[in-house]
Amino acid sequence: MSDFIIKPSVNNNKLFKIKKTIDENGNLINLPIIVEKPLTLYLNNQEIVTMMTINDYPEYLAIGYLYNQGMLENYSDIKKVEYHKDLKTIVVRTNSKTNYEAKLKKKINTSGCAQGTVFGDLISEIEDIKLNKKIKITHMQMMNLSKIINMEPSLYLKVGAIHGCVLCDVNKPMYYFEDVGRHNAVDKIAGLVIKNNINTSDKIFYTTGRLTSEMVIKCIKMKIPILISRSGFTAWAVEIAKKKKLTMIGRVRGKRFNILSGEFRLQYE
Repeated sequence: MSDFIIKPSVNNNKLFKIKKTIDENGNLINLPIIVEKPLTLYLNNQEIVTMMTINDYPEYLAIGYLYNQGMLENYSDIKKVEYHKDLKTIVVRTNSKTNYEAKLKKKINTSGCAQGTVFGDLISEIEDIKLNKKIKITHMQMMNLSKIINMEPSLYLKVGAIHGCVLCDVNKPMYYFEDVGRHNAVDKIAGLVIKNNINTSDKIFYTTGRLTSEMVIKCIKMKIPILISRSGFTAWAVEIAKKKKLTMIGRVRGKRFNILSGEFRLQYE
């Protein structure tokens, strides 16, 4: 049995709609379709971005986005978070002046779905980060994590068109978030981590999506030493992972996998 602290919101019927469709046999059937909604994020009085999201954890998403884009350093900087459901907006108010103008000028589009972005100086922000080299994971532990996550009821299994990201301990998955863009799911985890001051130095990040430079940078920024995906990877992602000694494992399918960097954290039985 799984023991997730946060599970996918499969029973939240506000996240999907039932639409009539015709299947391959010409039968009229009811099909659940994911609902994506715009959520405009403000940092104090400045509009930052409008995200397309399933909007199940707007506070984690907003905080994580600002953190991952280098606009917010610590949760203690936040004075108040105001979520206005009817206006489709969320406002993060800080105690000190923010540097959003400089950050916005350095914004670079990345390969993330929809609104995926990385800022120009984000790579420099991870230069001094040292990932925990003592944590190890066995092949059996990795297979077990993958099996539990893939068997857990999820919006992906129910409606598709969605990505999942999971923060795991070595022996069990803990926090499972989904969204229409994998970068949103990552940002929700980042928001959770900094709001609850979770120690990530011994954690594992699992994603259903491909491993791009953005995913790798965000994982390193959160100081998570092991990144696992059932999907593939990009050349730049591999280059960054090797430079920062991040253990990156892709194409995890049953007993099969490809490890591209940080091999010293993997123990073979």
